[in-house]
Amino acid sequence: MHIQLMTDGGSDLPAAYQEQYNVTIVPLNIYFGDQQYVSGVDLDIATFYRKMKEEDELPRSSAPSPHSFYEAYKEVDKDKPIVMFALSKELSTTHDNALIARDMLLEEEPDRNIVVLNTKTATSGMSLLIDEAGRQIKNGMTIEQLIPHMEERIEKTSTLFILRTVENLIKGGRLDRVKGAIAKTLNIKLLMKASEEGTIEVAEKVRGNKKAMRRFVDQIGEYTHSFENKVLALSYSTTEQAAAKLVQEMKDRYGFQDTMLMEMGPLCATYAGEGGYVMSFFHD
Repeated sequence: MHIQLMTDGGSDLPAAYQEQYNVTIVPLNIYFGDQQYVSGVDLDIATFYRKMKEEDELPRSSAPSPHSFYEAYKEVDKDKPIVMFALSKELSTTHDNALIARDMLLEEEPDRNIVVLNTKTATSGMSLLIDEAGRQIKNGMTIEQLIPHMEERIEKTSTLFILRTVENLIKGGRLDRVKGAIAKTLNIKLLMKASEEGTIEVAEKVRGNKKAMRRFVDQIGEYTHSFENKVLALSYSTTEQAAAKLVQEMKDRYGFQDTMLMEMGPLCATYAGEGGYVMSFFHD
């Protein structure tokens, strides 16, 4: 491909898409106590979930360093434009570190063309955007055409979350313990969404698993009404068979052109817990 696509470990991009579009992934760092791992390099997802169950404290994650991005950029042919899809700036310093690295390399090689995009989303939302970019590049879109197109697509990306448990939000200090205890007692499930700025906010509180899942699926029709040319991306936490069934149900109901299914990586899975889902699609 005439444009190099790049992203970070927050995208959870499936291997098939990584290979199809020749995407470079700069991994996140994961910490269990004092032990550091590089996600996808020396820590696979199965080991991550096992360790998360065993440990009293939740793992921590950190953005790739500017040096990691610099090294990734440097490996790309200097005549090839690079488009880096970064995890939401509101959730991580990944975007800023990618920009620092770009400026470092431009000081040495000022003719480089490196664009860093703040996706304002994570996991399935990032993968959806990368898939869109890959499709457009294969259709012959130039870098000058691609950037405004993707900036427009970022603003049209809806990312919706459902958490089956609030346990990890409490554990990680993201939810007050008293409120969390009440939510657990009343079997309240949280429906969340990515805001326009790229933060995560609670959209609804629904009582009971079945009702929450129905509402999760129903929301799609409130965001968009034309589906024939759209892709639905869904990431899941430890529930592959149920996720495959869910994404097929969504495709059958709404008529999406295509679907993407991926396992949630450590960044989102830390708070989603088992049975969590994140879906993304382009809204009208």
